[in-house]
Amino acid sequence: MELLRARPSPQAAAAASLRPSYRHRFLSVGPLRRSIALRCRREDQDWPTLASGKPVEAENGPLMALPRAPVELNGNGRVSASGILDTITEVEDSSLFSSSIVNEIEQDKVLVSSNVLDLTAEENEIDEQEKSQASITHNIVFVSAEAAPYSKTGGLADVCGSLPIALASRGHRVMVITPRYLNGVSNKNFVNATDLRVRIKVSCFGGEHEISFFHEYREGVDWVFVDHASYHRAGNPYGDSNGAFGDNQFRFTILSYAACEAPLVLPLGGFTYGEKSLFVINDWHASLVSVLLAGKYRPHGVYRDARSILVIHNLAHQGVEPATTFSYLALPTEWYGALEWIFPTWARKHALDRGEAINFLKGAIVTCDRIVTVSQGYSWEITTSEGGNGLNELLSSRRYVLNGITNGIDVDEWNPASDKHIPFHYSVDDLSGKTQCKAALQKELGLPVRPDVPLIGFIGRLDYQKGTDLICSALPELMQDDVQFVMLGSGDTKTETWMRWAESVYREKFRGWVGFNVPVSHRITAGCDIFLMPSRFEPCGLNQMYSMRYGTVPVVNSTGGLKDTVENFNPYAKDGSGQGTGWRFSPFTKESMLGALRMAIQTYREHKTSWEGLMQRGMSKDYTWNSAAIQYEQVFNWAFIDPPYA
Repeated sequence: MELLRARPSPQAAAAASLRPSYRHRFLSVGPLRRSIALRCRREDQDWPTLASGKPVEAENGPLMALPRAPVELNGNGRVSASGILDTITEVEDSSLFSSSIVNEIEQDKVLVSSNVLDLTAEENEIDEQEKSQASITHNIVFVSAEAAPYSKTGGLADVCGSLPIALASRGHRVMVITPRYLNGVSNKNFVNATDLRVRIKVSCFGGEHEISFFHEYREGVDWVFVDHASYHRAGNPYGDSNGAFGDNQFRFTILSYAACEAPLVLPLGGFTYGEKSLFVINDWHASLVSVLLAGKYRPHGVYRDARSILVIHNLAHQGVEPATTFSYLALPTEWYGALEWIFPTWARKHALDRGEAINFLKGAIVTCDRIVTVSQGYSWEITTSEGGNGLNELLSSRRYVLNGITNGIDVDEWNPASDKHIPFHYSVDDLSGKTQCKAALQKELGLPVRPDVPLIGFIGRLDYQKGTDLICSALPELMQDDVQFVMLGSGDTKTETWMRWAESVYREKFRGWVGFNVPVSHRITAGCDIFLMPSRFEPCGLNQMYSMRYGTVPVVNSTGGLKDTVENFNPYAKDGSGQGTGWRFSPFTKESMLGALRMAIQTYREHKTSWEGLMQRGMSKDYTWNSAAIQYEQVFNWAFIDPPYA
């Protein structure tokens, strides 16, 4: 077809050659040009003359030749539909033809235009599909101590339960490896997992330990559960009411060995993941994976093309154990230095204590190929003495492979337009349901139902990191204002007792819910006007994103992921229409927090238009995991540029 004679670049030509259907769709343009020529000849009318003085046919060549105007190519090397229509319009200047020919041509042109419009719609649809697919795909193996919905104690489970699905939807082959925790209550979570009947033996901690694998294929992801007797006990993944389990290092060493073997021995979907796998290891529990790859597999020619990426969710937890633990890991002795950890003098227990230990997370930082934190702000904070938890110098030395990627959230579970846990639904276009949710929450908690009073909420663990001590010290001053406050959480027993005391003192203004309840957390998020999150440090944070999605304006400490996700309100930006989604306060003091809260309260009472803008901007932000997945893909590609650690 001569219409396609325009020469694209070699890359564009290659892209176009993969889509032969487009060539057939353009055949409809040829008959239109032929009809013009035949009708001109039938009425003995010459081809019209151009400004150059040459007939159109002479200018363009044969009847089926390329039109005078060059055919436009889009960025993918395809012929642009708009270019075809423009070319047809130019050739068909109606003033150059007799009226009878024009009438017949117009009828044919309707058919061609219809085909071209169909083509445009098809092009747009395929473009959207291509945007949702990765240009380079990998065999990805996530290793994590927990993954929702199978096991969960915090944000780590949310990441490892959602990000793999987003990556799989973009064309990657994804496996998640996590323990099969059976504590009586959690057994039902694994009911769809089948025994793969693959057994391996791991030599560590002075013996051989048999491990089996269970598997469930869900939402495009291979969910692989490592089964061992040490995972069958009451409590959560890390401990019970008596504290952390004493054998956690053993339990997670087994997980790491199993993760290294799984891509080699599990024929999922008929074939294994193979040696060119990309391991995404999460926090200290899985950190031994990268050390094993470098110290036990690559020296024997295995996993030479594999890469490992460490994702740090919370640097405060590092997996530090006595130095004698190293001998139980079955690693070559020369790899002790990778895990070696010396406590500073002030942290040693007595004068004869040499402070010798091993640090699992440090071993991964040394041996992994790339490092990712769960927000850009946190990636910088961990390189400072204040936020580095003793690893800041090591992390600073590896800054060139350190990136921060903000987590997404489950926008299906956290959706005010369809949330099954809230009494009324609403959206960014219709906020009326939020007012009803507030009234329902006030009634449920036994607070006076007053729409004019700002309702402030807090949801989180009651501990030092979350800044609950700041709330305790600021509450008497805050309660002097006409506000209401509700807290939901558990943890520090002193703070739990304080919540009960505060509720008895401020009966008309304060409610404390000790414990955690998912439906109640959704109702607080939907019913409150202001969400307070005064964390001392926050690697990413999810509650501030939940609150913005529900039109609840956050007031947060300017740290880590809170600083990245909450944009400070500026009422004068954009010609007075406002900009921002909440308030950030700094420094971390009671006075600073109260100042931000009072500004939010004043805006709520006196500037309703600005407040509605804050709500709508927060609800309109992109919180999907697909955005994070695209950024992770870039890190994956970077990991394969350099040779692996050896």
